[in-house]
Amino acid sequence: MSIRTLALAVLPAVALISTAPANATNFSFTGNFSNDAEVQFFDFSVGSTSNVTFVTYSYAGGTNSAGASIARGGFDPILAVFDGAGNLIDQNDDGAPGTVPTDISGAAFDTFLMLSLGAGNYHVAVMQYRNFAIGPTLAEGFEQSSPTFTSDLGYSSLNCTQTMFCDVSNLNSAANRDSHWAFDILNVDTAVVIPNETPLPAALPLFATGIGALGWGAFRRRRKS
Repeated sequence: MSIRTLALAVLPAVALISTAPANATNFSFTGNFSNDAEVQFFDFSVGSTSNVTFVTYSYAGGTNSAGASIARGGFDPILAVFDGAGNLIDQNDDGAPGTVPTDISGAAFDTFLMLSLGAGNYHVAVMQYRNFAIGPTLAEGFEQSSPTFTSDLGYSSLNCTQTMFCDVSNLNSAANRDSHWAFDILNVDTAVVIPNETPLPAALPLFATGIGALGWGAFRRRRKS
């Protein structure tokens, strides 16, 4: 096996002893959003039934599975997991107490989700709170479309002095967040990040989702009317 030990001490031990297929490993990703309503997609595969963990670090900071130190101060993340056909499996806003660190704002808003998944191909999306997946399928899109929705929803009336990446926290400078995210997918066979604003190339399989030539960008921008 090539499973690396997860470095973030606050994660429960069960995340480190989950059942794993023979070639399961951990994948770490980092990046930045350009606006509030952006959604970052990832495709991943599981070789046999396994406990798969999804965790973010950028709200309060931490050390990811690759051993990189992640700075605090990123936006409040949420995530949604879909099966290969695009059906919503689960989504997570904040990790349970003790699974994610606490920020200087006093909030523990990073995500932590563990799912038992059978062999197959899946999608996961990382978004900013409150841009939840509408469900029950990926085709329904996400709740927010405004690039400044955190300001539009009134978060800037707290202590946020900017138009994007405003937090619900009311602790002075802690309400001004930034665009960076850090995301780990643990105990899977493969995982790739899907470039935003770029239709998925034909060479990269869509896992029989039926998304086809529409590309991921079209689904990022769809929302319920």
